[in-house]
Amino acid sequence: MIGLDLGVDEGQPLRVLALGAHCDDVEIGCGGTLGRLARRPGGLEVRYEVFSSNPQRAEEARAAATDLLREAQDVSIWVGEYRESYFPYVGDAIKDRFELVKSEFDPHLVLTHQRHDRHQDHRTISDLTWNTFRDHLVLEYEIPKWDGDMGSPNVFVPLSEDDVANKLRVLGEHYASQFAKPWYDDDTFRGLMRLRGMECHAPGRHAEAFYSRKAVLLGGDAS
Repeated sequence: MIGLDLGVDEGQPLRVLALGAHCDDVEIGCGGTLGRLARRPGGLEVRYEVFSSNPQRAEEARAAATDLLREAQDVSIWVGEYRESYFPYVGDAIKDRFELVKSEFDPHLVLTHQRHDRHQDHRTISDLTWNTFRDHLVLEYEIPKWDGDMGSPNVFVPLSEDDVANKLRVLGEHYASQFAKPWYDDDTFRGLMRLRGMECHAPGRHAEAFYSRKAVLLGGDAS
């Protein structure tokens, strides 16, 4: 697990905040990475926050997160009901939720939407992430969709075939509400992971990719 411990002693749990505008965003964007982190020796503590849902989607998200993070040491799941596609107009209320999370949980790593995502809800969550967690390592994940807004990520997490299979299984078993969408299938998700795996020469041929605006490589006193 070298490269995924982020400076945290392997005997200590890694704290991760996973943020998604909509149900299934976290699993699509970083489900393989979270599944891999859940197996690290010191354990994983996850705060899983999704901001928009309806009763069916909320049930799906809770089941998916519980399944995906079943090997994590501790998982807190919250699914909100902010109106989908209107996040820029209720940013103050969403910001209040961010401030509450910040007061209760100090993550080593924050996973959120990438800032150039063309979906307005995704961009709002990304902007508020940086507005709230300014002194944290933030990695921005990508979501494939109609808009053609895929970019050139600069951080990669190689995945094993088991990691890939687990991510696809979770997406396939828990989000029946999305099956009618022509882009929601294993081909889309595996294809993107294969492309990112090729870009980083991943041993297992697959990877998830992220955007990092800034990262501190060596902490502590450098004097």
